[in-house]
Amino acid sequence: MTGLNRFVTTFLAAAAIAVPQALHAQRSSAPEVLFRLDDIGMNHSVNLALEEVAKTGMPFSATVLFVCPWYQEAVEILKKYPQVTVGVHLALNSEWRGYRWGPVLGKGGAPSLVDSAGYFLPSTNAFLANKYDLGEVERELSAQVERAMQSGLKITFIDAHMGMAWATPQLREVMERVAKKYGLGISTYFGESYYTIWGVAPAAKKSALLEHLSRAPRDTVSLIEVHVAERTPEMEAIYDMNAPAQNTPDAGVVAHRNAELHTLLSPELAELVRSGKIRLVTYQQLVQRIGLAGMKRPADADRN
Repeated sequence: MTGLNRFVTTFLAAAAIAVPQALHAQRSSAPEVLFRLDDIGMNHSVNLALEEVAKTGMPFSATVLFVCPWYQEAVEILKKYPQVTVGVHLALNSEWRGYRWGPVLGKGGAPSLVDSAGYFLPSTNAFLANKYDLGEVERELSAQVERAMQSGLKITFIDAHMGMAWATPQLREVMERVAKKYGLGISTYFGESYYTIWGVAPAAKKSALLEHLSRAPRDTVSLIEVHVAERTPEMEAIYDMNAPAQNTPDAGVVAHRNAELHTLLSPELAELVRSGKIRLVTYQQLVQRIGLAGMKRPADADRN
């Protein structure tokens, strides 16, 4: 039996069995955990991994790069899995060597946001050093949200690819206006505590996540940022122009993202869910519970 099949069997069996009263009480007081899978639609390898996780029945949130050509495949996958809450991964950067993307508005619609070839700049520093126009930023982010809404998916929230759309107070204000304009939540604006295994060595990702979950707070939602991908020739070719540590022969981008995929599919995580030691939630639930009017900027937002 494959790891995915074991996870599906464990997860669905747990859902089908009546929960004893004591376990129900444990679930009610268990830490709430929100997995946010980022960079969906980046390429086919990422989309394949998305579907592997979705097939488990696990509720999670996913942010889609609607600027990327493969977003259309991601849309068709996500339509099959209503337990997944969908957000827009607002992008103003394109960080991979040899695989680039540009604005929905095109080079002519957002000339201050792109290089001479019409692609987004590769890093936050390069973007900030450029003479970008805030009006173009707002029009481009709006265009990305509108493309998402026209896809047929229910869009619930937004977040910022590489943190670019909230990297300065002025950019953050633009992003907040876009969210308000379209009636969307903003990731990290619901009081979540944030954790990522992005920079953890591939072999240590699972243990790092399990250790974090073992001490997850009960007074706030634990937001876990995850990046997943299948190990394919397509993904083997991906090279991060900003993070040399992610490009080593034994721990490249593909190794990191495939390890995060297998961490999500691990029997250990399935058991935490089955036993009620953690309770999975999504941004759809946070929006319903707290409301858009209840959103607040993160406490560290003003440090940008």
